[in-house]
Amino acid sequence: MTASGRPDGFPTGGTEVSPEQRIPEWGDDRVATPALDADLPGIDPAELADEDLVREMQSLHRTRLDTLRHATDSALANHLRRTAELETEYLARHPGREVDPSRLRDA
Repeated sequence: MTASGRPDGFPTGGTEVSPEQRIPEWGDDRVATPALDADLPGIDPAELADEDLVREMQSLHRTRLDTLRHATDSALANHLRRTAELETEYLARHPGREVDPSRLRDA
């Protein structure tokens, strides 16, 4: 990580390092991740049916801003972990997903 102009040690501008990448760097009393995988909440995404997987992702995305702004650090870390798990499973199941041409930046 590069030198920071912020007192908390994070880069200014917020674009160099994502929240997911910063979590393991947190010190003091913040919890980055639970110690044991067996204690992690949620069903293994590979065991979810397609409609359940999409429903779980919709729920996480619906609560994203509120979690980011108001949840504890450990809740945010769990939210980020679960979102990554579910989205990774979705992409593994749908590698050739349809891309909407109106969403492309390079046209």
